[in-house]
Amino acid sequence: MRLPLTLLACLAAAPAMAGDGPTLSADQCGMHTDYDVLVDSGGVWLRHGPQAPHEVVFHDGVLSLDNTVVPVSEADAARLRQMEAGARQLMPAATALAHEVSGVTFDALDAAFEAITGKRRNRQMRAMRGEMEGWIDGSLGRGYWEQATFGEGFDEHIEQMAESMATSMTRSVLWQVFTGRGEAMERRADRLDAEVERRMEARSRQLEAKAQALCPLVAAVAEAHDALEVRYQGQPLRLIERSDNVQAAANVREQPQGDAVAPSR
Repeated sequence: MRLPLTLLACLAAAPAMAGDGPTLSADQCGMHTDYDVLVDSGGVWLRHGPQAPHEVVFHDGVLSLDNTVVPVSEADAARLRQMEAGARQLMPAATALAHEVSGVTFDALDAAFEAITGKRRNRQMRAMRGEMEGWIDGSLGRGYWEQATFGEGFDEHIEQMAESMATSMTRSVLWQVFTGRGEAMERRADRLDAEVERRMEARSRQLEAKAQALCPLVAAVAEAHDALEVRYQGQPLRLIERSDNVQAAANVREQPQGDAVAPSR
């Protein structure tokens, strides 16, 4: 009987969906930051950097490095405003994308549950979906991108929830097989399999396109960052890093410019 293989494949699809969809990481567009990022009414806060400065805040063209306001040129003030405006656009876009990734994963679980039981949802599924939605709203939804949470942490969290639900449903599969309900379950799985796969693949492509559509905005923020003249300990600020295969837009950053120098620490 091929029922176990059919259903196990269906159950495995949900955790895999989280990994196959767009990755909610800081290097989605070939650029990343090593800082935790908070965007609120006080500006953009970059915290817990691996190297000094450990905290960077900029708002309306004003820059603070490790609790010290640093004088900047008018050109840099304009660049900082551009970076802040970009961050304010990116955060809600990332929140919406995270909700959609979560939705795809739990819709896949719903389809697997329907194939097994003939019902569309159960209480545990609703609770887990609500928990995930609340987790996203309590972090990204409040303008906070934490390195430990997003990136690999997001994928791991959503996969753990999906795997937990899949494990629970596997027990239901075995129970129905042993109680003689396997053939009905197999028919439901066959009916839903092709439809679910087509729908999920289409949604994954749409999500990937939405993620890639953010890259021009990310690039604009990075270009404004690369052009900053301000220096910290005689070196350019390193708030955004580019992947090895992404050419920096402003090589001039490697040479000191202007007279705006941050205090050494």
